[in-house]
Amino acid sequence: MTDPIADYLTRLRNAIKAKHRVVEVPASNLKKEITKILFDKGYILNFKFVDEGPQGTIKIALKYDVVNKVNAIKKLERVSTPGLRKYTGYKDMPRVLNGLGIAVLSTSKGVMTDKEARDQKIGGEVLCYVY
Repeated sequence: MTDPIADYLTRLRNAIKAKHRVVEVPASNLKKEITKILFDKGYILNFKFVDEGPQGTIKIALKYDVVNKVNAIKKLERVSTPGLRKYTGYKDMPRVLNGLGIAVLSTSKGVMTDKEARDQKIGGEVLCYVY
């Protein structure tokens, strides 16, 4: 697998389209941090790290609106790829849906959202947009 983050996002997108309640993805430290951000920002209902086997898995409970049966995540978009990395400084930080969505960045201080990186005045690699 050449791009594990794209695989992670694709598994989430496919589970949302199939209206699954829970999705399992292979674990890595970067995926765990992205999952924590999605939980903190209210895009997923819950998550659990399962340490079985050599790698472990992440079980993610997806969040749906009870009345309309619409998922909290409208779109997951991969920005930086292994073939074309996208870096940004804190002054040129992208705004997703004029601040309604989040951009997940990998910085020297760890994985964080665009707002947190702007507040700490650090740039980094833009991993994905979520809204």
